[in-house]
Parts: sequence; C-alpha cells; structure tokens
Amino acid sequence: MIRLLAILICAVFTFSTSYAQDVKKKKETVTFFVEGMDCANCVKKIEKNIAFEKGVTDLKCDLSTRTAAVTYRADKTSKTKLASAFNKIGMEATPVDNGAGCTVDPAKKSEG
Repeated sequence: MIRLLAILICAVFTFSTSYAQDVKKKKETVTFFVEGMDCANCVKKIEKNIAFEKGVTDLKCDLSTRTAAVTYRADKTSKTKLASAFNKIGMEATPVDNGAGCTVDPAKKSEG
C-alpha cells in the first residue's frame, strides 16, 4: 500500500512539473507591419537583429506585404518588447490582427 502511494505521488509530481514546463515554454506568434521594410537589405537587417532577440524562436519576413511574423516564447518576451526591438534598428513595427498585412506594393510607398 505504501509503495502504491509512493508511485502515485511520484506520478503526480512528474505530471505537475512537466505541465509547468509546458506552460512556461508557450509560444505565440505575432505579425508586425513594418513600414520601413521596402528592400532586401531591410529584410536582412530585420533577420540579423530581431531573430536574436531573447525568446524569439522563429522569424519570417514577407517583403511584398511588408510584414514580419515573429514566433516567440511568452515567458521570455512580449509584443511590446519586440516592437521596441524593431524601433532600436530604426524601423517602426505595428502588430496586425490575424497575420493580415498591408497589400501596398513597396514601390508605391513613395507615391502616397
């Protein structure tokens, strides 16, 4: 009986520890519209800097829509901190809903 109780306690402890680790490592994805991203060099600049921000696990840039989809660990960083990281490299980034980007052609940016 004591042995069964000990096994049960170990199982509960193991489950709660792994659950806590899963909650800690929760990943979220945010898509930013980056006004200043209008050439391949801008994309390289973003990839070189934002990809190495604390907590960032994935980064995908789309020059045609001027968006950057950033996947990050919620326990390490936030949307606000990521937007601040874009500002540090001289690019204003605004989070957009549901990954919807701006469909304006980068060549037309200067016409507006």
